[in-house]
Amino acid sequence: MGTTELISLQFRMFLIMLVGLFFRKKGIISEKGKKDLTNLVIYLILPCNIVKSFLIEFSQETLKNFGLILMISVLIQIFCAILAKTLYRRTEPGHRPVLMYATVASNSGFLGNPIAEGVFGSMGLTLASIYLIPQRIVMWSAGVSYFTGGTDKKAVAKRVLTHPCIIAVYIGFFLMVTQLPLPVFLNSALKDFSSCNTAMSMLVVGTILADVKPRQLWDKSLLLFSGLRLILIPLVVYIGCLIFRVDALVTGVSVLLAAMPAASTTAILAAKYDGDAVYASKCVVITTVLSLLATPVWSMLLLRAL
Repeated sequence: MGTTELISLQFRMFLIMLVGLFFRKKGIISEKGKKDLTNLVIYLILPCNIVKSFLIEFSQETLKNFGLILMISVLIQIFCAILAKTLYRRTEPGHRPVLMYATVASNSGFLGNPIAEGVFGSMGLTLASIYLIPQRIVMWSAGVSYFTGGTDKKAVAKRVLTHPCIIAVYIGFFLMVTQLPLPVFLNSALKDFSSCNTAMSMLVVGTILADVKPRQLWDKSLLLFSGLRLILIPLVVYIGCLIFRVDALVTGVSVLLAAMPAASTTAILAAKYDGDAVYASKCVVITTVLSLLATPVWSMLLLRAL
């Protein structure tokens, strides 16, 4: 994708977010409607998008890239977990679990997948699906423990292994390895649902942005955290990939997904476990708003450098 197409993609995604924001502000999309749209994306549209991304010709090079990006993702999660354990010891107690969780869990599913697909094509989306496996494991295990103080290993295993997006990876990987053709009607339906991913994901992000008033966005600690989430972490990944001469496509997807804002589940878990839900919501919104500036910069840098 060239610079012109990239800018066009960013404007298109931003426009769809504004539509979601407007509809939420006007009450056309209610709070229940926002949750229903989120579930629709998580349980249907995104899984279809992931399965479709695996419908490619299988090769040893593909398998090599899968293993490579999986290893990079594991290293990123270890790095982020170390940051979460060491950086917030003097932070206000109510804010600490929010920042710890937002450090290890980014919004790579909602934002990262459509952006990876838009910038790097179908293979970019396939690699993104593999990249997200370690993050989903961490966010539902160590991530939850930041709010609860402990984890139920059986519940975590069940939650991860039965997550719709993980199941989609199983199915997609099987279809890719076996090269088993799908019936025409099923393949067409899969493509139809998959094509909705960018629009629906950005619409949901817009409804999230609508729930925080502009005057509530200023928070020095969250601005500093945004620098960590959107600049420092992806910069470390970028430098590491350059040092070890990682494949250009794998590097691009890894850095772009590492540069995603805080996961929307940060606010959901804070509310569920009696944490500071207001601070968590501001964390999600502020990092998401600033990512509208950071993501195009990272995308253009990667396209020119790799």
